Amino acid sequence: MAQRRTDLAVEAHQLWREGAGEAASLPGVRSEEREREGYAVTAVTISDKASGEALGKPPGVYITLELDGLFRREEDAFHRAARAIAGELSPLLPDGPALVAGLGNRAVTPDVIGPLAAEHLLVTRHLVEQVPEHFGGMRPVAASVPGVLASTGVESADAVAALARELKPACVIVIDALASRSLERLCRTVQLSDSGVVPGSGVGNHRQALNAETLGVPVFAVGVPTVVDGATLALDLLERAGAPAPERDALAGGADLFVTPRDIDSRAADLSKALGYGISLALNPSLTVDDLTMLLE
Repeated sequence: MAQRRTDLAVEAHQLWREGAGEAASLPGVRSEEREREGYAVTAVTISDKASGEALGKPPGVYITLELDGLFRREEDAFHRAARAIAGELSPLLPDGPALVAGLGNRAVTPDVIGPLAAEHLLVTRHLVEQVPEHFGGMRPVAASVPGVLASTGVESADAVAALARELKPACVIVIDALASRSLERLCRTVQLSDSGVVPGSGVGNHRQALNAETLGVPVFAVGVPTVVDGATLALDLLERAGAPAPERDALAGGADLFVTPRDIDSRAADLSKALGYGISLALNPSLTVDDLTMLLE
C-alpha cells in the first residue's frame, strides 16, 4: 500500500491510528487538545524511541497550532496568532541567549518561510552589548539565514553549528518549511517541537540534522507546511471519494511532484511575519505586538 508523507507529528499520529484502528493507542504517545487565543492547539508528546519509530519522529514534544483565522483574515487574527505562537513556544525555551536560523531557499516561494521569518525577528544581541542602559533587560537574540547548499556550497547544519560554537547560545531555534498530508493544513498550521529538524526531509532531500546532538545545545524547530506531495494528495482525494487505495507502484511518480497553494506568495508572507513576531515575543515576553511593530517597521 502507498504511504502518505508528512512532517507533522499530529498527522503521523493520525495516520498510525487510521492503520491500527481509531480505538488503538500507542504506548509512549500522548495527545492533548486545547485552545489558545481562539486557535486550536494539539500537543503530541512522544516519550520513547520505539513510539517515535512507529510515527517516524524522534522523541519530543510537538505542538500544532491551527491558524485558520489568520488565513481568513479575521479581526485581530495576526495579533492573536503571534501571541499564540509565543505562548506555546516560550515555556519550552531555556533562559539565556538565543540563535535563530531561518532555513530555506529565497528563490523557491514554498521554501522561503525561514528567510522571510528572520526578517520579522527582533535581533537584540548587538543592542544588549552596545546599549545596555536601554536594552540590558532584554534577552540577547542573534539571527542567521544560512542559505542552501546549492547556492553557498555549505550545509545549513555546518553553518549554524559554526555560528553556535562562536556565539555559545543557550538554545537554537530553527525555522523551516514542512510538508503536510492534507491540503487543509497547507499554510494554515504551525508546528513547534523540541526535537530539532532535518532540513529537506519533507520533500525527500534529507540534509544534515540540526539537533542537540549536532549543535551541542537544545534545538527547537518552528515549521509551516507549504507543500503536499503528489502521491499523498492523490491518496487523500481517492479516500474522500470512497475509492480504494492503489498499490504503491501506481503512485510512484507522484513522489516527485509537490503541490502548493496558488496564493503561496501572500500566505508565506503572512505566516512568516506571524512566526517572526511570535518567536520574538517568546524570547522577550515583556514586549507586545505593538512594541514589535514600532521597533521593526
